[in-house]
Formats: sequence, C-alpha cells, structure tokens
Amino acid sequence: MAAKEFIVAIELGSSKMTGIAGQKNLDGSITVLAVVKEDSSSFIRKGYVYNIDKTAQCLTNIIKKLETQLKAEILQVYVGVGGQSIRSVKNVVTKDLPAETRVTQDMVIELMDANRNMKYQDQEILDAATQEYRVDTQLQIDPVGIQANRLEGNFLNILGRKAFYRNLNKCFEVAGINVAEMFLAPLALADSVLTEAEKRSGCALVDIGADTTTVSVYSKNILRHLAVIPLGSNNITKDIATLQMEESDAEKMKLKYGSAFTDNNDIDNNMKYSIDAERQVESRKFIEIVEGRLEEIIENVWYQIPSDYYDKLLGGIILTGGGSNMNNIEQAFINHTHVDKIRTAKFVTQTVTSTNEDIKSRNGMMNTVLGLLAKGDLNCAGSEIDPNGDLFSTKKEQVVHPTADQRPARQVGDIPAGVVRTPSEIQKAEEERRRQQEEEERIRQEEEQKRLEEEERIRKENSKWNKFKKGAAKFIKGIVEEE
Repeated sequence: MAAKEFIVAIELGSSKMTGIAGQKNLDGSITVLAVVKEDSSSFIRKGYVYNIDKTAQCLTNIIKKLETQLKAEILQVYVGVGGQSIRSVKNVVTKDLPAETRVTQDMVIELMDANRNMKYQDQEILDAATQEYRVDTQLQIDPVGIQANRLEGNFLNILGRKAFYRNLNKCFEVAGINVAEMFLAPLALADSVLTEAEKRSGCALVDIGADTTTVSVYSKNILRHLAVIPLGSNNITKDIATLQMEESDAEKMKLKYGSAFTDNNDIDNNMKYSIDAERQVESRKFIEIVEGRLEEIIENVWYQIPSDYYDKLLGGIILTGGGSNMNNIEQAFINHTHVDKIRTAKFVTQTVTSTNEDIKSRNGMMNTVLGLLAKGDLNCAGSEIDPNGDLFSTKKEQVVHPTADQRPARQVGDIPAGVVRTPSEIQKAEEERRRQQEEEERIRQEEEQKRLEEEERIRKENSKWNKFKKGAAKFIKGIVEEE
C-alpha cells in the first residue's frame, strides 16, 4: 500500500548521494520508509558539483527508486547544502539613534537587512547567524524595548561560492525536482546530534567525512564559527595506497587495521599486515601512515577553532561522520587538542525506527541525512503509483505542484536558522530592496522639491518686503526733506 504522507531528504555527499523518506509520528519519533544510495565520486568532489548532467541523472535515479519503494510520487524534497566552499565570516552593522530612543523590532530587522545585503566577491550569503546586539555598551540577545543612542548588530555570515550555489540549483532544475527547502547540512546535523547543554556550555562538532571535515563551534546556544577542511578519511586511504596497492584494497586495510592512536610499546616491529595472499606491509609503517594523516586532520580542526573559545569548550568536542569510526579516535583527539571531554555521536538524538541496515548499524554515517529528514515539515507525498500500470501507455501530463520558488518572498526576520534561500527568494528580496530604495529616493526628492519651493516662496516674500521697506523709507525721507 502506498504511503499517504512522508518527508523526503537528499544529501549530496562526495562519495555517495543518499535519499531517504520517512514519517514523523505524533510522539516525535521518525519511521524510515525507504533509503537509496548512489555513488557520486565521479561528479561531486569535496561537496562541489562538477558535472551538472551526471548529478541531475543521479538525483533522478534516487527519486525513481524511492518512488518505487514508496509506491507514491514524490512532489518535493528537502536538500542539504555543505562542502568545501562553505565558510563563515563575521560582520558588524551599526545604527546611530536619536537620544533616548527605544529600540524597535523594525530597527533590528533593518540591521539584519543591511547585513544580508552585504556583497562578497564571488560569494553568496547562504545564512546569517545573529551573534548578539550591542546596545550602547551592553551586549543583548534581544534588544527590543531598550533605550539607546547606538545599536550594533554582530552577525556570522555563512558564505558559499556563487558557482557552487548556481550549480546545485541547476541540478535540481535539470532533473525537474521541486525543492521544498534547502538547509545548511552542518546546522541540521548539529541540531540532531548535539544536546542543548553542549550548545549552551560551548562545544565543537567535528564531522569527518570522505573528502572534507566540517568544524562547527557553538557557545550559549549560538553558532560562533563554521569551517570546512578539505581533508577527510579518503586521504588516509590514498596514503595507504602509496604502499603500492589499489585504493579498494587500501580502504579494506584501513577498516581492518586502521587505528587513530597506537602506543609505541604496543607496536610489534616484526608484525606484518596482509595486503593480499602474496603481499604484506610492516605494521609500524602502516601505523605511521595512518596516524600521520590523522594528526594533520586533527591539527587543522584545532586550528579552525577560534582561540577565544579554547577555554570555553565546556561541552567538549563531539565527533561524528564515517571517519569517526576509526579505533582510538577519541584518544587521538585528546592527545593533540588536550581537551579531555571527547565523545563520538554515533546516532541522532531523535528516536528513529528502521529496517535499513545502514541506519541500524548506528555508525554516524547517516546522521546528516537523518538530521535533514528531521528538519522537514511539509508532506512530500503525491498520488499513488500503479505498479501494474501499462508501460507503453501515453505518458500522463506532468502536474505542476507548488514549490518553494512560488512562495511569497520571506522577510529576513522570518527566515529560520540554517535555511538557504532559493534563487527566486533572493531575486524577490533584491527586487523588494530596490523598490524600497526607489520609494525612499522618491520621498527624498519630493521633500527636496518642497524645501526648494518653500525657500523660493520665502525669497519672493522677502523680496517684496524689501521693496516695500525701500519704498517706505524713500517716501518718509521725501516727506522729511520737504519739511
């Protein structure tokens, strides 16, 4: 029987593309109905789409396979945005106010608008996380209602390369797939694996993927820094492959023998690991290769954490992603970062039921796509598909369904955290901004015209008055002379 209601999410990873469909239950739990994976290593690298046609074809395949399992059409999908091109930049916007002015919500939205309209070369603002507001000299999370002479907004802008953003949207356009919403994948992941206590007390979430490692720093429930490192677990595999073996064999050896940390006293110099039936490699050499690359990844992670937060990570470091499954990974992070509180998030905090082995294994590799699924709130189910339908019948006319692009443009203050605006929304917002500027310019010109007219009127009146005064003075002078 076809499912009547479900949510569909797609994650575009560097090694695989994952599509998932699930139902949200009344108790808040999620029931996974279908999971599909496709290899994406040939057209997505480090989260960047290099081949639009191949990516679109892969998306089409995932949708078809999901529809087959669900026995229902998919009207729209939720999409995760991540990859190497994403980074965060701080920005400050200030506004001087008349003496003893009370801050209003419109003033706050004006600051947010000004921040969103910032221009970065070849970069698009995907999301803007408000840090805090400085009201005169005081820092406030919500400044509305406070009297001040100066209001300052501190923002963390999350940027992505314009080419990356265009290619991503183009893929779904070519595939003919409606996008319900785009979410920043690192933020969706954080909401699903971090506890409120960790976000509040300060923590660093480290997602070790195939080609990239994403670092998200939180403090006082606010995202403070986001960075993507172009190194992942595949780099370890490639290093092992330098021992003259295929990458497929190197991957098997990494999974079988790899360890993030091995005590020197535990290394047997006479031990050898088998590559295949005929070849072997010294265990010490293998260990040094694995630990060397992993040490580089950890050092880059620590370098990305702002020094202001070194002593504020009371919630510790939380590891997730496929790369976090390596043996002794937590000890390796303790050794190099000297942060004692390290945990590995093997699964999301939501209650999830599924028969899929990848989800049941709880190894952290499905956390991001499950986080995207948890974010969705619109039904993605369409009409039921007849499995016995005539393959040679006339193709039915495609039904155009409402999509995110057809929604009214949302105001900056109405955009939820982690949501990436569609090109249509950005265009609408730009048109609205231009309209407001034109309206403000029209009002300014009208006021200027009124001012000039008033000045002209006063000048004329003064001119008449001056003539009258001169005439009166001349008249009086004449009378006096006659007397």
